Amino acid sequence: MWQARTIIHNGIAMPFHEARIHPLALGVAFGVAVFEGIRAYRHPATGAFSVFRLEEHLARLAQGMKVMRLADPPATDVLRAAVLEVIRLNAPDDDAYLRVQVQVEAMGTMATTGPVGWIAAALPRERSAKFATGLSACVSSWTRIADNAMPPRIKASANYHAGRLATLQAKADGYDSAILLTQRGKVSEAAAACLFLVRDGVLVTPDRTSDILESVTRATVLTLAAELGIPCEEREVDRTELYVADEVFLCGTGQELVAVTQVDRLPVGDGAPGPLTRRLQAAYEAVVRGLTEAHPEWRTPVPMG
Repeated sequence: MWQARTIIHNGIAMPFHEARIHPLALGVAFGVAVFEGIRAYRHPATGAFSVFRLEEHLARLAQGMKVMRLADPPATDVLRAAVLEVIRLNAPDDDAYLRVQVQVEAMGTMATTGPVGWIAAALPRERSAKFATGLSACVSSWTRIADNAMPPRIKASANYHAGRLATLQAKADGYDSAILLTQRGKVSEAAAACLFLVRDGVLVTPDRTSDILESVTRATVLTLAAELGIPCEEREVDRTELYVADEVFLCGTGQELVAVTQVDRLPVGDGAPGPLTRRLQAAYEAVVRGLTEAHPEWRTPVPMG
């Protein structure tokens, strides 16, 4: 597997292991940072790379910087160019996971908003070992963060503490992943991925008021499902619907699409990835790699010369 060798920090390309900010900078001390995880996919025949839904990721990052009130944030054009350049500089021979992060790099108080710094990195990331067979998940005793506390639609670094605690507990209890409920007791999402279930042939996902991240991958799945003629619903989801669902799967840039085949040690459907999950996995794989002519606007070519 290829290794990261170059990172771009505040517009300067440097060896990956030499990037530094002060440990008392607010981005570290208080997690005052927003980020995007993005993927660049390699076409299996041509070897060409394209970044999947780059514009949507950068638009969400801009929203996050606004809500976090970061002072003088980097321009979208600057970040877009850095993403493409960091892929070229690292010369990967397989898919790349990209992280674009904007943080307060100064020391200060809780109200300090700058100066702001940013990084663009390209990293190798293997697909989940359970991609083919499915994950076991539990409904966590930890509750999903709420919009009036730590807005989950903002992809802020600090937001991931709740998911981390839920994941650690799930793994200690013998599960692969955790599913979190809202403060109202409704299903929200997994620790770092959105959630879908299938009931009576209908694809269902918790709506935007269920304290979810407004996921780019979730939006992609909804579009692909509609194009495949799969009926979809965005609504509140009860915990016990996970137990009686025909299929459950998680989705996100990191997870891609992966089935959940067991919830709280109860089998989902027949305990194997279901037919709608497999159809959507195949459709997603085709569109992200450019194996279909559909949605060329979702794929930004990477100049590697």
